[in-house]
Amino acid sequence: MRKLAGYAGLVVGVVAVVMSVYHVYARLTVYAADQQALLYITLAFSLVLSFLLWPRRKGASPDRIPWGDLALAGLSLACIGYMFVNYDYVVNRFPTADALSPMDMAVGITGTLLVLEATRRTIGAALPIVAIVFLVYGFAGPWLYGWTYHRGLTLELAVDQTWFTTEGIFGVPMSVAATYVILFIIFGTFLERSGAGQFFMNFANAIAGGARGGPGKVAVVSSSLFGTISGSAVANVMVDGWLTIPMMKKTGFKPEAAAAIEAVASTGGQIMPPIMGAAAFVMAEFQGVSYTQVMVAAAIPAFFYYGALFAAIHFNAVRSGLKGIPREELPILGYIMVRQGHLFLPVIVLLTLLLYGFTPTYGAIIATAALVGISWLRPATGLGWRACLEGLRDGALHTVPVAMACASAGIVIGIVLQTGLALRFTAFLIDFTYGSVLPALLITMVAGIILGMGMPTTPAYIMQAALLVPAIIKLGVDPMAAHMFAFYFACLSAVTPPVALAVYAAASIAGAGLWGSGVQALKFAAAGFIVPFFFIYNPALLFQGPWPDILGAVATGTVGVIALAASLEGYFLRRATWFERGLFLAAALLLIDPNAVTDVIGIGLLVVVLLLQKLWVPQSTLAREAGA
Repeated sequence: MRKLAGYAGLVVGVVAVVMSVYHVYARLTVYAADQQALLYITLAFSLVLSFLLWPRRKGASPDRIPWGDLALAGLSLACIGYMFVNYDYVVNRFPTADALSPMDMAVGITGTLLVLEATRRTIGAALPIVAIVFLVYGFAGPWLYGWTYHRGLTLELAVDQTWFTTEGIFGVPMSVAATYVILFIIFGTFLERSGAGQFFMNFANAIAGGARGGPGKVAVVSSSLFGTISGSAVANVMVDGWLTIPMMKKTGFKPEAAAAIEAVASTGGQIMPPIMGAAAFVMAEFQGVSYTQVMVAAAIPAFFYYGALFAAIHFNAVRSGLKGIPREELPILGYIMVRQGHLFLPVIVLLTLLLYGFTPTYGAIIATAALVGISWLRPATGLGWRACLEGLRDGALHTVPVAMACASAGIVIGIVLQTGLALRFTAFLIDFTYGSVLPALLITMVAGIILGMGMPTTPAYIMQAALLVPAIIKLGVDPMAAHMFAFYFACLSAVTPPVALAVYAAASIAGAGLWGSGVQALKFAAAGFIVPFFFIYNPALLFQGPWPDILGAVATGTVGVIALAASLEGYFLRRATWFERGLFLAAALLLIDPNAVTDVIGIGLLVVVLLLQKLWVPQSTLAREAGA
């Protein structure tokens, strides 16, 4: 992103502030533009800021805006302006039935190309390439075979579907970005401006820093809290990791382990309620449910994810003989809470509003307003007018990549709907898997990981929701479980080699090898790969069903993820043999599965392995201790 100063920086800053202010205004008054006009306005702001701030290539014009980019920004305004000048015609025409004029065609083609270029600049080439591939598929239908065959789209039909309907660029993903995402990002930037990020770090240090492997446990606590602010695994690593990774290395963690812990902890920020990133809001819209339902459903899997990571760090530290941070270097919890504890209150306000049925938009706005007032309980954290303007500016700038990703994902969805690909692919997948759920889940898992390697979580999830999730639901899976499954693996791609962006970011800070860090990250994130399969078969893990079933699933699952960590780290009461690690793994899988029979068997296996750990010391361990 360009670092603009002087007049150019001022103008861009004003544009960004106006973007944020308008989106807050649009949620608070009935006099604002309707929803479709709001989408046009959001895209206009996003395109203009994309071309003004993101250069055509890395390293180009870091401190000035070339004339070509100014021209692209102006062309973006012209395309959106055309939609407003002809607004009644656009909203009242019959899409794909009424013919487009030559000017309509020119605007639609130009606007689509501008969206693809702005997306490439802001988040990389992967998603625009995918969108182009789907556009080509739309034209190539008559020359394809089997389930990929369709009648083919004319250029006019493709432009109509992509630009002039509400099932293309201006579809559900863009609507989510314009309605929900920007308001929650603004809330996050205000939290950051108040010093909440440093407070979360101090709080985590105070409660966990002194324990064995304390810096690793601090990373877990602080990253889960900081996910409320960033919603991005890589951003979380870059903000949090510069402090936690050196602390971990200082207390004895290997560089690969330190990088893996930070990457896995930061990735979990996207699945941790109350704020889970843009994809969670898209998930709610796709299902036609409230965001609160998505947030509640995500709570138990997120608890298991971080619980398993916390246990794995503990076992890793004990096995390696690591200590915590010296007591004299730790912040005092009482002191931290007195000086900065009030910064928890805005998050509590937001969570309370959501649970009491307020819409996410009003919840985010009220929580942001509360944050400004609450920040002044201590002058050191008070948000003045300058900090508020900077928060509004940063909120808009952080929204732009999300909005462009949603716009390009809308192109894919439009082609999928117009060609009927989703229905044919669902039928193909059901036939291919012979109506079995497990193979379909494995295909979805692999697709989510592959898609997430080249693009952010939101578009990776949207692709799965358009093509794969309908097939899983058709096989009898609960819709919430099916969508949550796809969402999880879109997130976990950030720590899955060979392209694991969160691991790359953490390894660069730790000075660690990429492959070693990636393999260690897979071990630390194991619960995230296993739990989704279990909530598919038993929705009690998604807070669905009778309370006794839910509480039982939480209890046995908690024991199960601890056993899983013991298996992967090879330590519990002492170093575990391979046989004991196998017993721990079997017990973990049986206990995570919320079923009475598997729970009983799992507890039995766990008792056996604990007795072995307590009563029998293998010769290899005795020899190791003698050598020490």
